[in-house]
Amino acid sequence: MLNSNELIKLIKEYNPNCDEDLIIRAYEYGKNYHSGQFRVSGEKYFNHPIEVAKILINQKMDDATIATAILHDTVEDTELSINEVKKNFGDSIALLVDGVTKLTNLQISSGKTKQAENFRKFIVSMSKDLRILLVKLADRLHNMRTIKALSQGKQSRKAKETMEIFAPLAGRMGMQSIREELEDLCFSVLNPEARNSIIRRFLKLKKVNVDLVPKIVQDIQKELKAISVDAKVLGREKKPYSIWRKLEEKKESFTRLSDIFAFRIITNSEADAYSALGAVHQRWRAVPGRFKDYISQPKSNGYRSLHTTVLGRDGKRVEVQIRTIEMNEVAEAGVAAHWSFRDGVLFENPFAVDPLSWIRSLTYGFEGGENLSDFLEHVKLEMYNDKVFCFTPSGEVIKLPRGATPLDFAYSIHTRIGDHCVGTEVDGKRVPLYTRLRNGQSVKIITAKGQKPQISWENMVLTGRAKSAIRRSIRHELRAANIRLGKEIARNAFEKVNKKVTERALITAAKKIGEKTGDDVLAALGGAELTGIELIELIYPEMFKGKNLPEYRVDSISFIGLPMGAKGKTAQCCKPVPGERIVGISRKGKGVLIHAIDCDQLRDFEEKNENWLELRWPENSGPEGYSSSLLVTLLNKAGVLGKICSLIGEQKANITDIKFFKERADYYIIYIELDVRNIEHLMNILAAITADEDVAEASRFRGDKQLTSTPKPYPES
Repeated sequence: MLNSNELIKLIKEYNPNCDEDLIIRAYEYGKNYHSGQFRVSGEKYFNHPIEVAKILINQKMDDATIATAILHDTVEDTELSINEVKKNFGDSIALLVDGVTKLTNLQISSGKTKQAENFRKFIVSMSKDLRILLVKLADRLHNMRTIKALSQGKQSRKAKETMEIFAPLAGRMGMQSIREELEDLCFSVLNPEARNSIIRRFLKLKKVNVDLVPKIVQDIQKELKAISVDAKVLGREKKPYSIWRKLEEKKESFTRLSDIFAFRIITNSEADAYSALGAVHQRWRAVPGRFKDYISQPKSNGYRSLHTTVLGRDGKRVEVQIRTIEMNEVAEAGVAAHWSFRDGVLFENPFAVDPLSWIRSLTYGFEGGENLSDFLEHVKLEMYNDKVFCFTPSGEVIKLPRGATPLDFAYSIHTRIGDHCVGTEVDGKRVPLYTRLRNGQSVKIITAKGQKPQISWENMVLTGRAKSAIRRSIRHELRAANIRLGKEIARNAFEKVNKKVTERALITAAKKIGEKTGDDVLAALGGAELTGIELIELIYPEMFKGKNLPEYRVDSISFIGLPMGAKGKTAQCCKPVPGERIVGISRKGKGVLIHAIDCDQLRDFEEKNENWLELRWPENSGPEGYSSSLLVTLLNKAGVLGKICSLIGEQKANITDIKFFKERADYYIIYIELDVRNIEHLMNILAAITADEDVAEASRFRGDKQLTSTPKPYPES
């Protein structure tokens, strides 16, 4: 372990004017408070923060960042308080140390955080000073370097977390060297067999191509000298994970990879960079489609360079990167280049990305739903642009659909929390329960034992879990009241036909309507799902001389155009939904039955004009879910049905039934019953399904009639 003088010596190599007193005080404080602490490996714990500091010294970071690295675990793991840090080291370092501590406590290893949106939260959390993230990355890098001391299970968990979170974060910040090392360290834990295989194949390739790298370096230097371009030429071998990733992405053989050997030309000016490119292309044949100009079109993290692949010595495909000294510093350090020193002073690199500007651009990308593939470069991590991620007071991340409210948040934690919710605080401020949540917000749910879900809550929530829980709770609370009301309705109905209500009579009615108990019937009466006359007709059908019950027993809706006080019921034959043109058929004794204007059953009423009513859907069309049916023809292969169900779920529709209507060897037809909000919602679902390459046709099903939505030609197998 380095002592304080040795540490200062390393810093002075790039910053001769460093604050020696600050580094020494941080060193002594860290050494004192970590005294007696040991890592799992058995080494003294204080060695860890010193190694973290060394990593940041290699990035040529400022004194405050180095001091933070030395102290970064003291507040979390020792008796040192943040107030004492502030008193002895000032507000700036205290802010950095506190930020690293809070970032550590975010529980980012939780399975619920494995969504890309969480990166935005981390960035927002550190928006006051991005150096907090730099220290955290260095901390994670050293932990990965020493991971072999942990148990196999902990190694695997740490490696997965690093591969999914910290490595892509380092890449997004432009810290390529750190990203590559993190990836390769994870690779050695998660897939050691593959890594060893790559190393063995690479060693064989090196035996065949002895001295290939220095020879190509000499070849490039010769061409640059011929055009009087002064530049440094470097050759290197890619890390095993980088090679493995290329093999997976390009599906090419090991020997055909163009960037197993990579070469870098570092020039003094941008003009020299383009001159060097011309010399390389003039000397060797360029591989088509392998040239990229990141100087004129820089990456969002500030990366600038010219990339080309040529057929070098002996026809070997090699990648060449060409950039200036300043561009190279940004390529190596990324955002950290903003704090880099040169000749003892903070160097203003013209290509370094301003941290605040970088944060704004990144968060804008998340909030705007833009393509985030650059952020997740080389990482197989699922993205949810339609999701928001909020935090509990303890730091746990809760994933919700965009547009969700605190009530959704409460029910996602536990049904009991949602049922007893009386209020909420978002980022410390009291807000209404219908407030739409945004990414990165901290949500506190206030509960009371006596609280119960309100009917109005159903219109405040977005998630199916919350809606279901609210409906279930309300039904439970209303059931007792409905039963009491149902008893009175039943008594009056039976008295009108000179009968007496009995349990046997109620059970008879229950069996006919698919219920189990007499209380179920009474609850249906009290809830207006069944009328007193319908109940009598169920039990004593002979009194009604064979008259049928209403065709479709659902909650009635007050359609615009109905007579005062009248209700309408939608017909089962066509299942109209809001947004469709509708017509009402008035039938004596049975109320008004609502049909879609193109329903085949309307032919029976063409000559009975007096029964037709021109109707419109009310602005509030009643229940949120309207039953509709689809017929979908699918390729008969694994995973297709699950994919279609997922597409429907993404459209926020609930599937109520699925049946295999017809089946053949190469395809099958399924019948899907689902609840939709309106005709637009239904057509959007059809469009999403029809657009899938494994769907031959998707259509709405209406009894014997199908309204087809632009079916695709049946795909060939």
